[in-house]
Amino acid sequence: MTTHPLRTILATITLVLTALVVPATAPAVSAAACTTDPATPKRQLRGMWVSSVANIDWPSSAGLSVATQQAEFRAWLDLAVSKRMNAVFVQVRPTADAFWPSSYEPWSQWLTGTQGKDPGYDPMAFMVAEAHARNLEFHAWFNPYRIANDDDPSKLVATHPARTHPSWRFAYGGKLVYNPGIPEVRDFIEDAIMDAVTRYDLDGVHLDDYFYPYPVSGQTIPDAATYAQYGSGFSSIAAWRRENVNLLVRELDQRIHTAKSWVAFGISPFGIWRNASTDPLGSSTSGLQSYDAIYADSRLWVKQGWVDYLAPQIYWNIGYSAADYAVLTAWWSGVVRGTGVQLVVGQAAYRAGASGQDAAWQDAAELSDHLYDNRKHPEVAGDIYFSAKDVKANRIGAIAALVAAHYTKPALPPARGTAAAPAAPTITAATRGSGGVALSWQASGATAYAIYRVDGSQPAADPCAYADARNLLGTTRQTAFTDTKATATGTYTYYVTALNRTHQESAPSAGSVVTGSGSGAFSVVVDNSDAGFTAGPNWGTSSFSAQLYGADYRFADPVAASDPAWYQAAIPSAGSYRVEVWYAANAGYNSATPYIVAASGGNQSVAVDQRTGGGQWRTLGTYTLNAGTYNVVGVSRWTTTTGYVIADAVRITKVTS
Repeated sequence: MTTHPLRTILATITLVLTALVVPATAPAVSAAACTTDPATPKRQLRGMWVSSVANIDWPSSAGLSVATQQAEFRAWLDLAVSKRMNAVFVQVRPTADAFWPSSYEPWSQWLTGTQGKDPGYDPMAFMVAEAHARNLEFHAWFNPYRIANDDDPSKLVATHPARTHPSWRFAYGGKLVYNPGIPEVRDFIEDAIMDAVTRYDLDGVHLDDYFYPYPVSGQTIPDAATYAQYGSGFSSIAAWRRENVNLLVRELDQRIHTAKSWVAFGISPFGIWRNASTDPLGSSTSGLQSYDAIYADSRLWVKQGWVDYLAPQIYWNIGYSAADYAVLTAWWSGVVRGTGVQLVVGQAAYRAGASGQDAAWQDAAELSDHLYDNRKHPEVAGDIYFSAKDVKANRIGAIAALVAAHYTKPALPPARGTAAAPAAPTITAATRGSGGVALSWQASGATAYAIYRVDGSQPAADPCAYADARNLLGTTRQTAFTDTKATATGTYTYYVTALNRTHQESAPSAGSVVTGSGSGAFSVVVDNSDAGFTAGPNWGTSSFSAQLYGADYRFADPVAASDPAWYQAAIPSAGSYRVEVWYAANAGYNSATPYIVAASGGNQSVAVDQRTGGGQWRTLGTYTLNAGTYNVVGVSRWTTTTGYVIADAVRITKVTS
């Protein structure tokens, strides 16, 4: 038998109505043999882009007060939660600037209206904390090369690296851009991004589709001299440009995961890699080819495993002749198949119901139909919507239709990597009150938790109840949750699972049954790890037996003295109560362990053979108990028989006529 330090868990027993906690051996969740509903997937990335450049989404304008900026951002997060999303992709480096106090680049002009001006707080720290408080993943979105949306360097703050290193930049298409072919530029961009990665609790690093600038008719990218200096060994300037971008992607992938292995690295490239008419590996499309036009070899990034996910911007409708959404979704699914790279689709929320768009986008069902198409491809792990203001606008009811068809239940983000799942939590309280059913639990080694509810009393966990999200109430990073939608009369069983930073999920906890208010029932469990349990220093702690309730149990040698371990409970009213005990059994344990029940007429003692019958509730009897909070049940050491006496958990249930 191994001993462990006592873990004290605060579990206040609220005496409202009923909260019956029933343990069960909880099998690991497996969907393999279960029939699942595609409308309520267990795993699905659901996100929206929050764009800061030109104040597209946030802040709504430059120079707002700190309080107004923060209120606006909270509203965007609350919008995401209301649509049952689980991630936000927030632009934190829109124009070679920063939404955090960076030592590499100036404060963004989109915050204060003046580049380099301190906004008076740390937006990145604020945004991450607010997102995590809602259990939304926070993906920091960086534009790698764009310096400014005009080509006048004198408008940059004097200390801007693009001014202090003029050879690093070029003008093209009326904009200033960092030259991707200069190694020092690549190092600098990576360093600027890594500053945010190392200093903040990011869930992801996200790059958009701006690599080399999109082609402008009649203009040539002015990098011939750079190619002459660094392009030795390349067959063409195009091949060299692609390698420059590849190096940035590959090196960022390595640096991010070396610093923080759990941080996801993803890119949202233009929706077409190459057309099949140009390359047999390409898609059956006839649009701009990002491989050739902006030198983004997105297919290679997937095949080499340089990204954790890819979110191609498939911003066309189903049936569009040049770039059919359905064709491209099938093509990208084939690209990621077998690679371990997740496919997330970039969705054009900005087109739905907007004036000037094709007729297809005036159909409120278009976006929803995209997600129906996604269901044909198991490789599609979710969607990101551009952008937040268009999600909010809900033109022609397109977003509402999508949510009603596909997001009726929450979803866990897709798991990444192969990390081990945490241990299952233990529910310590489940109490019905005026605001719903309040749950609390204990766990270790977890980042977040998923809360499930099934109707009725179903203490034995059914793996198929967790194979999809039909019973998923929500997720949280706290160890408490209130089910505000529970009816006053319904009987429910609650389960909680634990998730780590990369979303591997534990087996469900033992079930906690909460009966309806109409039953007039009261029941409470007190475990040895709860605050209501007390024991002297001669009681050890063990997790030796698999028959334990919760995380561990207590044991002691028999002696000719009482030295009881006590379970305190709050008894709501005088009356008859059934008292049950849970212990781990072993052939070497005590054959006559004395249990003490503090009945209203005096203490009653019951001897229990703890050599057998463990791992389940055993009834001591029904007793008349007084109202109040006091030591109701004890386990004594005073016995003449040999073997450890065990104290694990007790359950006290009011008996109604």
